[in-house]
Amino acid sequence: MQQTPFFIRYFRIARVILHTLVGLVIAAGVLPFVNAHQRGSIVRWWCRILLQCFNIQVITFGTPPDAYTQKTMFVANHISWSDIHALNSIIPVRFIAKLEIKSWPVFGYLVTKSGTLFINRTIRRDAARIVEMTTNSLLEKENVCFFPEGTTTDGTHVLPFKSSIVQAAIDAEASIWPVTIYYPTPDGKANLTMAYAGETSMIESMDQILRIHHPVVELHFLTPISCINQTRQSVTHLAREVIVAKFKQRHVSI
Repeated sequence: MQQTPFFIRYFRIARVILHTLVGLVIAAGVLPFVNAHQRGSIVRWWCRILLQCFNIQVITFGTPPDAYTQKTMFVANHISWSDIHALNSIIPVRFIAKLEIKSWPVFGYLVTKSGTLFINRTIRRDAARIVEMTTNSLLEKENVCFFPEGTTTDGTHVLPFKSSIVQAAIDAEASIWPVTIYYPTPDGKANLTMAYAGETSMIESMDQILRIHHPVVELHFLTPISCINQTRQSVTHLAREVIVAKFKQRHVSI
């Protein structure tokens, strides 16, 4: 795979640092004083520019959500930290994330200020708290997103889905919108370098991505699923089924 020349990589690093500083200023001095709509617009702008700093191109398939999309829970397979920014660059959502993300250097603070809901997976009863908060967000016409695998993969497969948080969409009679995420190399194979998995640190992952000449993330927006008169198990099963089908189609069609 072609790598970025070192002088371009250092220029990108400088842009990332500068944009991150801008994000810290906005998170501390602006986001606490704006409404949800304004916050979403700011987050969308910031994520788009961050992806540009890393030269990550986002390509969408299907019919992406628009400004009128509301009361929707997006569910997707999970490969990298950049999944969050790629989705937020299309439509601002409240992410439901594992508590560990809160401790990420700098970015943990930024995602906290953007309205992320954190779940402590080591405490079983914490799921009930998150379901209640997520239900309230959906009832207030907000959009939310979570990764039901519960962790990242290397981008070559999809893990089983956990269904507990899907209960929020059932309770709010919201819609589930499945999204398949795929990172291709120039020849279409899975780009393992983009994955943030295993023992790779955040800094190491960022450095690996900055070395890639032209990183790409594909967001495949699939058909939304109504949660009315459904069980969380059935909806979760159907969402995983269509996400995996599209993933295999994309992965096998190389």
